[in-house]
Amino acid sequence: MQIRQIQVASDAVQDRLTLRVATQANEEFRVWITRRYLRELWPHLVTMLSGHLAARPQAPAEKPAAAAPSSSFEQPFKEDNPLFPLGATPLLASEATLTAAGDGVARLIFREGRERSFTLNLNGELMQALCAMLRKSAEQAGWALALDYAPTAAAETPAMPADDKKPGLLH
Repeated sequence: MQIRQIQVASDAVQDRLTLRVATQANEEFRVWITRRYLRELWPHLVTMLSGHLAARPQAPAEKPAAAAPSSSFEQPFKEDNPLFPLGATPLLASEATLTAAGDGVARLIFREGRERSFTLNLNGELMQALCAMLRKSAEQAGWALALDYAPTAAAETPAMPADDKKPGLLH
C-alpha cells in the first residue's frame, strides 16, 4: 500500500481522534482513537521511535507522495471519492500490535475487537509525522495527556500475561 496522505483530526462530537490514511490507489482507511487508547499506545510509539527507528537509514516503508516529506500539516486532506475497503465507518481501535518490521520500519496494526484490522508500515519519518499529528490533535481535543517524547520504563517492558500468544500486543 502506497500512502498518499495521512491526517489525524479531533472529532468533538465523538470525543475521539480520527486517523485517515489515503492511498495512491484512492482507498481510504479510517481509525477512531479514544483518549484512553492513545494514553496506552503513546509510550510504545515513543519507544519504537527512539529505539528501532532512531538514526536508521530511511527504509521506503509506505512513503507518502505528499504529506510527510515536508511535514506540512496545512495541506487539506484530499477528497477524491475514495473507496473504503474497511467501510466508511471508522474502525474503533481497541487493540494494537507494534513490532519492528525490518531495518528502519515498524509495523503498527490497529484492531477492533477481533473484527476489522488495519496495518500501517512506518519508517522513522512517517512515525514522527504520525506522533506529531496525534499530539496536536489530542491537544486540540483538550485531552490533557502528557504526550512526551521521552521513553518510559513501562513502555520498554510492556506487561503481558505469560500465556499471551501474541507478541507485541499492546492494548
